[in-house]
Amino acid sequence: MIDKINIRVYACAVKDKKVLTLFEEYAGEPLMKFPGGGLEFGEGLLECLHREFDEELNVKIEIVEHFYTQEDFLVSRFRENEQLLTIYYIVNITNEEDFLILDPCIEKTEWIDIDRPDNPFPLPIDKIVFDKLKEKFL
Repeated sequence: MIDKINIRVYACAVKDKKVLTLFEEYAGEPLMKFPGGGLEFGEGLLECLHREFDEELNVKIEIVEHFYTQEDFLVSRFRENEQLLTIYYIVNITNEEDFLILDPCIEKTEWIDIDRPDNPFPLPIDKIVFDKLKEKFL
């Protein structure tokens, strides 16, 4: 039975036809994902993104535009009683020289080519977003 909702806010930081990705382990599973995370009570969507980039990567961002909001019902792959809602924005990192991984769960970051032939994302909504990035930037 679904009795919780988890709102996730992610960013697509794009430069030179590459998008920033994080590699981390979550619930014992290796994961490639976009930067961002869970919305906290009393926090707006944009505040959440600013906080996540500050806490995880030590950088400031400029929000360029809303990019995609998940439209289909999705149950968390990690908690069967939890519904997910994910929202994505296009952002620019304004102080990339200060980039530093602060979150010990993040193993590495990588700028991956948007024009690669495959879709490397394991999570279903990230897959949709990567395909939409191809449409927008290629």
